[in-house]
Amino acid sequence: MVTKTEETQLNRLEGQVENGGGGAWDYLCFVRKLKVRRSDKVLKYGLSILNDPKKRSSLGPEEWTLYEQVAIAAMDCQCFDVAKDCINVLQKRFPESKRVGRLEGMLLEAKGSWTEAEKAYLSLLEDNPLDQVIHKRRVALAKAQGNMSGAIEFINKYLETFMADSDTWRELAEIYVSLQMYKQAAFCYEELILAQPTVPLYHLAYADVLYTLGGLENLQAAKKYYSSTIELTGGKNTRALFGICLCTSAIAQLTKGRNKEEKDSPDLQSLATAALEKDYKQRASDKVSVLGSALKSLKVSS
Repeated sequence: MVTKTEETQLNRLEGQVENGGGGAWDYLCFVRKLKVRRSDKVLKYGLSILNDPKKRSSLGPEEWTLYEQVAIAAMDCQCFDVAKDCINVLQKRFPESKRVGRLEGMLLEAKGSWTEAEKAYLSLLEDNPLDQVIHKRRVALAKAQGNMSGAIEFINKYLETFMADSDTWRELAEIYVSLQMYKQAAFCYEELILAQPTVPLYHLAYADVLYTLGGLENLQAAKKYYSSTIELTGGKNTRALFGICLCTSAIAQLTKGRNKEEKDSPDLQSLATAALEKDYKQRASDKVSVLGSALKSLKVSS
């Protein structure tokens, strides 16, 4: 994830290049380092270097890295001729390269030639069944065609080998949520929390899924994970604070008329409400009355 400082530095570099202050290569290197996609700028600045023989030759071996970077940016920008030219240069320099083979598959994919792209990827997997990039490209290919069941199948097969890949577990969870397969999504978030227990995003997403599933047990668990999100973020996650209030209201409805021991403690809800009111007074004072009305509709008050 890109930090605020890194984004500021990237924007400063971009402005410098745009205003003729130089630094195009530094900008392109920084984009690669952060793994961000600013394809239009990468294409523009990359071509300005590649089309200048003197600048290009000064890069040394990094010239080939730039050809690859520009090829991918060109695909994003639908400049397929530019992408093809870059791939041809790389193919000539590295005739047996599987990495260049990936680019050829990606170009077919970008053009919408799904069948040819799939054949290219399968051919590459025959040579190297453990190529993670190609496995992920097959997932992207299935998603691009709206074939979510195929994407799920590819991801599950991939995770049988690369079970520690947190990004892929998260992608699978998001697909399941989009298909309203909440129990399966919950399992994915459980895996993520086990692997990275200090990432608040996973606690929050898991709580959202549990709340959506409903039922007293799930709501109580959701409240716990909203609480852990608040703890991990130093009390600064507004969504989790609202989650506490929503869970409290739903649990109260489900336990109405039950024994006192079965009912939910109001202490956490009071703290969440007070934190929300304080936050709104500091950052959106004109919305405090709206917040009050929303909490009142949930029969939650400080």
